[in-house]
Amino acid sequence: MISVNSATVSFGGFALFDNISFLINPKDRIGLAGRNGAGKSTMLKLLAGEQPPTKGEIAIPRECKIGYLPQDMTHQHGRTVFGETETAYAEVKQMQKRLDEINHQLETRTDYESEEYMKLIEDLTDINHRLDIVGAGNVEEEIEKILKGLGFDRNDLHRQTSEFSGGWRMRIELAKLLLQKPDVLLLDEPTNHLDIEAIQWLEEFMETFPGAVVLISHDKTFLDNVTSRTIEIVNQKIYDYKTNYSRYLVLRQERKEQQENAQKNQQKIINQTEVLIDKYRAKANKASFAQSLIKKLDRMERVEVDEDDTAAMYFRFPPPAHSGKIVITAEHAGKEYGAKRIFSDANFIITKGEKIGFVGRNGEGKSTMMKMIAKKVDFEGTVTLGHSVMMGYFEQDQEEKLDGDKTVFQTIDDLAVGDIRKRVRNLLGAFLFSGEDIDKKVKVLSGGERGRLAICKLLLEPYNLLLLDEPTNHLDIRSKDILKKALMDYEGTVVMVSHDRDFMKGMCTRLFEFRDGHVKEHLGGIEDFMELRKVERLNELDLEKKEAKKEIVTEKKKPEVNANEQEQKQLRSQLKKVEAEIERLEKEIKDCDAKLANPETQNQVVNDKAFMNNYSSLKSQLEKEMQNWEEVSSKLS
Repeated sequence: MISVNSATVSFGGFALFDNISFLINPKDRIGLAGRNGAGKSTMLKLLAGEQPPTKGEIAIPRECKIGYLPQDMTHQHGRTVFGETETAYAEVKQMQKRLDEINHQLETRTDYESEEYMKLIEDLTDINHRLDIVGAGNVEEEIEKILKGLGFDRNDLHRQTSEFSGGWRMRIELAKLLLQKPDVLLLDEPTNHLDIEAIQWLEEFMETFPGAVVLISHDKTFLDNVTSRTIEIVNQKIYDYKTNYSRYLVLRQERKEQQENAQKNQQKIINQTEVLIDKYRAKANKASFAQSLIKKLDRMERVEVDEDDTAAMYFRFPPPAHSGKIVITAEHAGKEYGAKRIFSDANFIITKGEKIGFVGRNGEGKSTMMKMIAKKVDFEGTVTLGHSVMMGYFEQDQEEKLDGDKTVFQTIDDLAVGDIRKRVRNLLGAFLFSGEDIDKKVKVLSGGERGRLAICKLLLEPYNLLLLDEPTNHLDIRSKDILKKALMDYEGTVVMVSHDRDFMKGMCTRLFEFRDGHVKEHLGGIEDFMELRKVERLNELDLEKKEAKKEIVTEKKKPEVNANEQEQKQLRSQLKKVEAEIERLEKEIKDCDAKLANPETQNQVVNDKAFMNNYSSLKSQLEKEMQNWEEVSSKLS
C-alpha cells in the first residue's frame, strides 16, 4: 500500500536514514522501535507526506487516505467538543454532495450504454462503499461512541473545546482520526494523554480497525496488544521483525549475538590472513600471493555489530527514615471545585512498605487525592500522615515546575543538604547528565530529560513515603524499567498514579479506583483490575442495549417514516436502469421471435447453434432483470 524505496534523510551532512526500504501492507500493525533520536517521529512525518526524503521516494497510492496524530499540534477553538469532532465528516459531506450530482445525472441521462454512464455507476458504487466504511449512516451515534470510549462524558460533548486541557484536546484529534477510518493511521505516542481505561478501549478499537496502523509508543503493554510487526531503526538502517515488541526484544538480542559471532569468526580469518601476508611478503617467489591476499582483505565486507544505546540511568532510592506502622489515614475525605463534586466519603488506611496504585479515568480525582495527602489543597474530612512520615512528592507536571533559568547542576545543588552535596555530580551522572549536560539550562531540556531531573530530586532526602503522580510521562521504556526496579527495591511506602500497566504490574498490590464520585478499594494487581473493568464495561454495554430495546417496546407506535430520501433516490435510479435493460432485452428477443416466425429465415436460425444459444441467454437475462425490477420496486415507498 505504501512503499518506502531507498529512502535517505540527511540533516547537515548527518544521515538519519540511509537507503532504507520497506512496505506497509493493508491491515499491518507496526510499532516503530529505536532509541530516542533514532528517527521514529521523522519516519512518521515521511509516511504522512509532511517531510520529503533527501533521496529515494515514499510511494503512496493516490486513493490512499492517511491519518496522522503527531505528539504536538495546533488545536482549533470556537466549537463544542461534538462540533469539532464532527468536522471529521467533512469528507462525508463532499461525498454526499457528489452522490446527489451522480443520482441527478443517472435520473436525467438516457445514454445507458455509454462509457460515461458506466463510469457514473462505478463512482456511485465506490462512494457508497466508502460511506459504509466510515459509518455515514449513523454519524451522531459514531461520534458519541468514540468520544465516550476516549473518556468524555455525555455532558462534555456540548462544552467548548477551549475549556479542556491540551491532553483532552489531543483526545478530540484522535477521535476525529478514528472516525475518518483512514487507510493508514500514523500515531506518535497516542497513549501519552490517555488514562488506563481509554488505553484499553483504544486497544479493543484497534482489533476491528480496517486500515493499517504505524505507531510509536513507550507503553510496552499497548505495543504488545496492538502491534504484530516491529520495525527497528538503528544506525541509519532498519530491521523488520514480524512480531510484537516483547518478542522483538528477544529476537534483537539473538541478532546481536549472531553479529558478534560472525564478527569474531571474520576477525579470526583476518588475523590468519594477515599472518600469511607478513610471512610471504618478503619472499620474492611469494610476493604475488601476498598481494592477492591483501586485495582479498581490502575487498572483504566487514561484519558490523549494531551499537546499542547503552546509556541508561542507574540509581537506588536512599534507605528510608524510620516511620510508624500507619502511614496515611483518610476518613470521610472529599473534594469539590466550585459546583463540581469530585468525590466524597473516601476512607482508607495505607501501611508502612505498601505499594499502592490510584486508578480510574482522568478527572475522577486521583491527582486531587495526591494533593490532599500532600496538603496542597483544602478538602472535606481528614487525611493524616502517620508518625515520623517524611514525604517526597512528584507532581504530574513536576518537570514543568522546574526553574527554566537554572542549570541542571543548580537545580539539584540548591536543594542538596549535607554530605549529598559532595555527590551531586555523581547523582546527576546516574540520571544521564554528565560533562557539559549539567551546565545546560533546564528550559532547553527535552521532556524526558526534565522528567529524569525531577525524579533525581526525590533522592536528595531519605523519604519514607513517595507520592508519584504519573512519574513515567516522557520516559522511554528502558528508563521506566530502571525506575520500576528502583521502586521495587525501595523499602518505604509508595502511592502512585500511572496509566502504564506494565509499570504497575507486579509492583502495586492494592489499588484504589476513583469512579463516579467514590473511591473503591481493589485487592490484587493491575491485571486483575483491568480484567474486572473489561467485564464491567461489557455488562454496561449489554445494559445499554437492553434499555434501548425497552424504550422501543414501550414507546408509542409512531407512523412509519419514509425511507431515507438519499436511499430512495438511489433506488429510483437503479429502477430506471433496470427498466432500460428490460426494454433492450425485450427488443432483441422480439427481433429473434420475428426471425423464428418468418418462413424464409426459420430453418436457417433454428439450425444456427450460436443464434439459439443467444436467444436462450436473452430470455434468461430478461427473467433475471424482471426479478430485479420486482425487488427494487418493493423497496420504493
